[in-house]
Amino acid sequence: MSQVTRRSFLSASAAGGVFLSLPAITYRAALLAEDKPSETVRVACVGLGGQGRGNMKAIRKNVVALCDVDTGHLATAAKEMGDAKFVTGGDYRKLLESKDIDAVLCSTPDHWHALVAVDACKAGKDVYCEKPMTLVVAEGRAMVKAAREYKRIVQCGSQQRSGKEFRQACELVRNGAIGTVKMVKVGLPGPNWSGPPVMDSDPPAALDYDRWLGPAPQRAFNAKRVHYLFRFFWDYSGGQQTNWGAHHLDIAQWGLGMDESGPTTIEATATFNKDKWFETPESAKETFTYANGVVLSCTLGGKGNPGGTTFEGEKGTIHVNRGSIVVTLNGEKVADPYKLPTGDTKLYVSKGHHADWLECIKSRKLPICDVEIGHRSSTVCHLGNIAIRTGRKLTWDPKTETIANDKEASALLTKVYRKPWTLG
Repeated sequence: MSQVTRRSFLSASAAGGVFLSLPAITYRAALLAEDKPSETVRVACVGLGGQGRGNMKAIRKNVVALCDVDTGHLATAAKEMGDAKFVTGGDYRKLLESKDIDAVLCSTPDHWHALVAVDACKAGKDVYCEKPMTLVVAEGRAMVKAAREYKRIVQCGSQQRSGKEFRQACELVRNGAIGTVKMVKVGLPGPNWSGPPVMDSDPPAALDYDRWLGPAPQRAFNAKRVHYLFRFFWDYSGGQQTNWGAHHLDIAQWGLGMDESGPTTIEATATFNKDKWFETPESAKETFTYANGVVLSCTLGGKGNPGGTTFEGEKGTIHVNRGSIVVTLNGEKVADPYKLPTGDTKLYVSKGHHADWLECIKSRKLPICDVEIGHRSSTVCHLGNIAIRTGRKLTWDPKTETIANDKEASALLTKVYRKPWTLG
């Protein structure tokens, strides 16, 4: 693949059809000061919406290729990168053929994550995959299999694991600072879908809509189903349950030491938009129970649990959210939670989520949010949504990753891809 100027890159990309991404909420920005990416790992950024461009700028010294099906996104990203030169490429699979690319940073909509990640692993590229890692549970296991089979480093973008407040909270919990944990409470925000709805229309000229759909079912273009708003429709995402759940439920899993497991029963109720402007819940209440008896209560939207993750134990509580950790022991608030000794169990220390990924590409050690971890945390999110969609209590086996005695619920663990796309 040849290198070209930004102008000719945009021209070639518009002709070839490129890829799309999801916009971002930028807690990540607070961690970027610690990022010191290696200049030797050459990265292709696939997906250049808000989140994709944020990821791009976090490792800008490493970026050698840009890819997006919306040429408006592509132009914005190229402008933000200045006059640097990029390897051209339309279909992301063409980028994977290049020997000048070592890794892929995937910031596409959720329904594309598994395909991009698995194809990249097969091509010998390491991967950073935005959260939520998957659209359905089966995709996660396929991603883990590909990463292990092809010996690839795959980092999931649940970047709160690289925040010191979350590590401190989870170390305290894991070392018994609040005694035996009885309950965990997670609070997720309600949807930020912007109404009112609009009629279906022709897609804009800048967007290769068929490629944007990819493995998702064929349907007419609607401006309120693409770009950021895709996340509130089941064909592409799982609402705030998978968007923010991939952060706060992930921290619950970390604090409970469940990175290779998960809950065993799930119950949930939800409310939906009365006018059906979007499909995912407006509010929800979910109860996850683990084999050791710990109960995880998760609320979405409306009045519910405090935002973030709260661990409740025999001796006190720990509430952690972005930029904040509050510890209460024996009824008294601890003045400085960072001065509390955590104990012998030490958790992975990351100097920055992107930097950790780049360092692990060089060392070949598993990153802080390895593909297995991302899969397990995403699974918790998906199980909550499946309980909501079926209206039934689920019995889950974390070892076999199966739902007992419920064909309808089990069918939602996987997804039929639109031809010719396959995950193999």
